[in-house]
Amino acid sequence: MWRDSFRLQIFCLLMAVLAIVVLVHNFFQLEHLDDDTVSGSNWITENNVQHSLSQTTKTTRKPYCGYKQQTLSKREQAEQESLLAAIQWPKPPDGKIAFAQSTDPARSDFVIVKPIGFFKVGDQLEVLVRMNDFQGKPKQYGGDYLQARIHSPLLKAGATGRIVDCHNGLYKVFFTLLWPGEVKVSVSLVHPSEAIQVLLRLREERPDRVYFKSSFKSGRYSETTECNVCLPGDLPVCNFTDLYTGEPWFCYKPRKLSCASRISHAKGGYQKGLLTQEESLFFQSDVNIKRPILSSGPDSVIVKPKAFTDSSSMDRAEDPTVSPSGYYYEDQWRPRTHWIHHFNKSDDITKCLQGKVIHLFGDSTIRQWFEYLTAVVPDLVEFNLGSPKNVGPFMSVDLKHNILLKFRCHGPPIRFSTVFSSELRYIANELNGIVGGRNTVIAITIWSHFSTFPVEVYIRRLRNIRRSIIQLLDRSPKTLIIIRTANVQELGPEVSLFNSDWYSFQLDSVMRKMFSGIAVHFVDAWEMSLAHYLPHNLHPKEVIVKNQIDAFLSYVCPLQT
Repeated sequence: MWRDSFRLQIFCLLMAVLAIVVLVHNFFQLEHLDDDTVSGSNWITENNVQHSLSQTTKTTRKPYCGYKQQTLSKREQAEQESLLAAIQWPKPPDGKIAFAQSTDPARSDFVIVKPIGFFKVGDQLEVLVRMNDFQGKPKQYGGDYLQARIHSPLLKAGATGRIVDCHNGLYKVFFTLLWPGEVKVSVSLVHPSEAIQVLLRLREERPDRVYFKSSFKSGRYSETTECNVCLPGDLPVCNFTDLYTGEPWFCYKPRKLSCASRISHAKGGYQKGLLTQEESLFFQSDVNIKRPILSSGPDSVIVKPKAFTDSSSMDRAEDPTVSPSGYYYEDQWRPRTHWIHHFNKSDDITKCLQGKVIHLFGDSTIRQWFEYLTAVVPDLVEFNLGSPKNVGPFMSVDLKHNILLKFRCHGPPIRFSTVFSSELRYIANELNGIVGGRNTVIAITIWSHFSTFPVEVYIRRLRNIRRSIIQLLDRSPKTLIIIRTANVQELGPEVSLFNSDWYSFQLDSVMRKMFSGIAVHFVDAWEMSLAHYLPHNLHPKEVIVKNQIDAFLSYVCPLQT
């Protein structure tokens, strides 16, 4: 009997050890479950080719506040290194360049390669841009930020070009000729390479150049303190880091009130005195910010129609990375990656959206979509939620056709006037609360309010949003998700330090890479704003917004071909 009891004790001991091993194993699996969730089924693209992120150039960067304490999986770390390497910008050979030796757009020029050649629709046009400094000497290094487009004013046609930096003061610009007639070339210097180095320094060293504030209130007593992703010094802080996404946000603690008494968030303002006197010379409106570079010869070519071929078939390139992604013709956007329907009648929009719930998440550039649709669709009436003007959340309802349209701004950092604390929501968390389905449409944009922060801050936000998108599509594959890209805007000396097109271009490049390979669609607001003849504007004019809406609705109600 003693022997049986001993055997039973041994058996129980072995089972206990086995249970502990299984428990530890499961805990380890849970700890690393996020690796595959974030990666989106191991990043298998539509043609089942797996992206490898192992061969990347490791970039040495200063850790930014709490972001140095991020715990990244090996896959996330490899992706982040790959993204940072992809947007690395060429630097001047010397650390400090005098203004007289910086790029002067007035003394630079471009030439069309083979300007008198025979061109037909579908051909490539090559342009060579030659940069000189303010002494008229050729530049010997690259790193200037250029924008280029072709256009035909009478036809209201336009398209962007692909720019290649030769790193020796020369740039090649390649255009695809997409319509017949006289086609003009325009090239602009947005920022000289010397200014880019200043923007880089500000992004890494002065992320506090836009600051935020929150109001705390109890009874009749209130206090206001500064807030940000990171706060310097040793003063006590309120930690408003999101419990689900881990997105950090802090405010200095009020002297007398508790952290729980916070009632609102708002933009605080912009720091002054960010530049030295020499650096400020690189940011002059009529000298070197978005200035045209003129041609030293012909600036246009004549393009013949493409004979014996239906040109519309050329417009539908199968490659989703085709450049340009589309072009304007008669003021209408024509994507080259999918068919588009132009919704010129409000009844057509109503018919497309009937029975749909549309969620718009992001900043004021996607709020324009809410405002446009509410104004254009006759039976879509805004329901007064008592939200602050231009802030939201907003909601419009069409009871007759069962349409629900909603807008909500993304979580901090956001430079809106006043947002109630209870309405500060992160897009990832909002997506987690959506059931989804074939009648659910989601459009997202997030970029402008991240331009002052190190890119890692933006990568983290997109990683959280991407995880939630993948989970939503897993449980509701019929849900339609559309990403609105960044757009160009008017720039001056001050705006350039906070919201330069160069900052937006870098963030937009990261966003496109991070959302490639998953089932989302893109509305290319970047090319749609750059290719158009209207002046650049952070909030594009209605004709451009209308084309964005046409592209958006063409995903909701695709043409049957």
